[in-house]
Amino acid sequence: MTTATDTGTGAGTYAPRPGAAPLPRMIAAQAALETRMLLRNGEQLLLTVVIPTLLLALFSSVDIVDTGAGKSVDFLAPGILALAVMSTAFTGQAIATGFERRYGVLKRLASSPLPRWGLMTAKTAAVLVTEILQVILLTVIAFALGWSPHGNPLAVLLLLVLGTAAFSGLGLLMAGTLKAEATLAAANLVFLLLLVGGGVIVPLSKFGGAQHVLGLLPISALSNGLRDVLQHGAGTPWGDLGILAVWAVLGLAAAGRFFRWE
Repeated sequence: MTTATDTGTGAGTYAPRPGAAPLPRMIAAQAALETRMLLRNGEQLLLTVVIPTLLLALFSSVDIVDTGAGKSVDFLAPGILALAVMSTAFTGQAIATGFERRYGVLKRLASSPLPRWGLMTAKTAAVLVTEILQVILLTVIAFALGWSPHGNPLAVLLLLVLGTAAFSGLGLLMAGTLKAEATLAAANLVFLLLLVGGGVIVPLSKFGGAQHVLGLLPISALSNGLRDVLQHGAGTPWGDLGILAVWAVLGLAAAGRFFRWE
């Protein structure tokens, strides 16, 4: 029989010592799990990979929508990158989190040693990893279609980060306040509406007087900002960044205030 003395430890101590893992390790493990779940989900892959890829390839190859002067892919690629951010940070995250809430997954995770803010950090990290993979894939396809991007990469990165924050806040707000079925329907409906009216594949100028109102939407600000930088080589689009920052602050604050874990 082995005693505490035989193992070289003091009475009442154990090796390895029981208890929660360090917080960074818990967040990293949860983020890895969240990423695997995102990438294994067929509906998530349809939203995050298949639809943006098909739209980019189809509308760049076939003259369906008049995108103005220049190559269609130069107009479409920035908008599709914005769509990819929305599909992952908003639509996909809202649906997944909504059903996790319904099935009690969030309630159980909230009672674990991982704090709630740590869980949200892990979910955000999973979204960012997925978006990196999306951006790489769509960029490769766009280059193959003849895309010629310009502009400052730091401005593009800032737009993508603020866009992710804005859509994440709105997605978590929806998932934390509506029932899972309502979240599923609402998130997909919003995705379709913003795809058509958010300047992704159809220029906002086609909507006449409504373009000024539509330009205040987060998807419009993100797609227009990316297009100004990558297509026209403009400097930092402070106006679009400001719109995204307002949406990010309002969305995340509202999600933090009204999100229900059960």
